[in-house]
Amino acid sequence: MTKVKQILQWHSEGVGKKKIALRAGVNRNTVKSYIRQFISMNRPVEELLAMPDKELEEQFAAKPVYEPDERLRTLTDLFSEMEKKIKKGWTRHRLWEEYRAEHPDGYGLTQFKVIYRQWAQRINATMHIEHKAGDKMYVDFAGDRLSLTDPQTGEVVKVEVFVAILGSSQLTYIEAVMNQQKENFIRACENALHYFGGVPQAIVPDNLKAAVIKSDRYEPTLNETFRDFVEHYGVAALPAGPYKPRHKALVEGAVKISYTTIYPVVRQNTYTTLEELNQAILTALEAHNNRWFQGRNYSRRQLFEEIERTALQQLPVYRYGIKSKRVATVMKNNHICLGEDKHYYSVPYRFIGKRVNVLYNAERVDIYFRNERIASHKRNPRPFLYTTDPNHLASKHNFMTDWTPEKFIERALAIGEDTRQYIVEILGKRQHPEQAYRTCQGILSLSSRTSKERLNAACRRANHFGDYSYKTIVTILHKRLDSVPLDQEQDKPVMPIHMNIRGGSYYA
Repeated sequence: MTKVKQILQWHSEGVGKKKIALRAGVNRNTVKSYIRQFISMNRPVEELLAMPDKELEEQFAAKPVYEPDERLRTLTDLFSEMEKKIKKGWTRHRLWEEYRAEHPDGYGLTQFKVIYRQWAQRINATMHIEHKAGDKMYVDFAGDRLSLTDPQTGEVVKVEVFVAILGSSQLTYIEAVMNQQKENFIRACENALHYFGGVPQAIVPDNLKAAVIKSDRYEPTLNETFRDFVEHYGVAALPAGPYKPRHKALVEGAVKISYTTIYPVVRQNTYTTLEELNQAILTALEAHNNRWFQGRNYSRRQLFEEIERTALQQLPVYRYGIKSKRVATVMKNNHICLGEDKHYYSVPYRFIGKRVNVLYNAERVDIYFRNERIASHKRNPRPFLYTTDPNHLASKHNFMTDWTPEKFIERALAIGEDTRQYIVEILGKRQHPEQAYRTCQGILSLSSRTSKERLNAACRRANHFGDYSYKTIVTILHKRLDSVPLDQEQDKPVMPIHMNIRGGSYYA
């Protein structure tokens, strides 16, 4: 588009003469001259804009097409390098001081800021936000999906396309995944961080369910697994505001660009696996990231290496292990049971009776109540044991930290071998550890009301009959059966012969 058409277009849109002069890079008097000629022609602007460039210029031949402003051209030639410095944290005032030191006859501070803002708007179209290096990574799924083909049936399966972009350098990462479920979304976010080789200060997702349970303008509720993921990488999560497309304009722009630069290349071939598809995407992506920006003499990759790589935080030593989720009720001893291992983990006693969410992987077990983490433990796969944080117990419950199989067996052995055997049998027969512990505690406490010898003898008698309960021991002691030798026991009564009773021969 010629300068004449630009001036007429902006004038018809209501842009002032001063702004038109700054945008077009011409003197204001030249703009005024063209506008006066346009008014004097008394012709519709649409008619003039539809004319070929050469014919239109002939209509305005009374004046040169534009009068170059060397001072303005000199300044705008510096803006590409200034933009890089702004991304590194420089202020416009500092840039202006550097500019005036080299060009004493240059523009004043106010005009400098206006001209830069106009240039940035013209170059970046919808992106008026200046992104600080290492600050944010924007993520989203593309609306247009790619596809895989089943090699046996020929069935075409649609797959989702994940897009991530760094705010400052606009370095882009793209990956195909089977669906938008949280496992795939989190893994794609993690792959993006490793592709960039570092961690920004924040991740900005859209309000998809894999990241946000409940959207809110001020404090959205994050998905528990996604929140655990960002905590693992030491990064903040800043979901885009609901119905605020400008909050994620950068990633939406990246999606649109991928439609014209990545998709046409990838769709030239057929793919049967995600690995093949993602390898093709990666090849096209590298070409995209190394292509120069429009209107600049550098690429996304060059800008990233120059200003953003060093601004990113280091990656953690280990990748994030996606956690499984269970719902549990806090027992009266303020522990929850992880059914997969049959192991028990403590929570603060004030949550007794509450239903909590348990997120766990191979290393950790985290317990949440209403989206707040209330306990975190190292995972222990040994069944029927307790992992207890003493801070979780009320003072009256602290004694329960001694309730372990080893402690009960040790106390029983101090009474006698028969008592030890009896306690071991109880620990092995009860389905729930707390049932066994309460029974053991009750039996061993009897030693304070009777002698160790009598209690050991009672356990010997109960072992003989295979009856394992607290009431059995109490009954034996109460009836003083512990003093009756086992060899003096009366024989068991014999079933009388009766015509209605079938003998053993009946079943032979």
